[in-house]
Amino acid sequence: MDRMYRVLGFWTGVMAVMFYLGDMKETALLFLAQTGFFVLVSYLKLSERMYMYIFGVYLTIFFAGFTYYTTFMLTPGFGE
Repeated sequence: MDRMYRVLGFWTGVMAVMFYLGDMKETALLFLAQTGFFVLVSYLKLSERMYMYIFGVYLTIFFAGFTYYTTFMLTPGFGE
């Protein structure tokens, strides 16, 4: 399970680089922080149950933040 967190760290790192190259610096920093979190947690040698709990908390925080952003901060019709 710790290897999957390294895989998540790799892909969030790739996304951070792509966001940085796309001149989206705030998003790149967010993904860089996620990369650091995933890589750090992957080396803690926790039980598989604890890794699942951490991932569940991560998803809960993400969905709450995403829902808040899309409901209250996103400008309607921004893609037109």
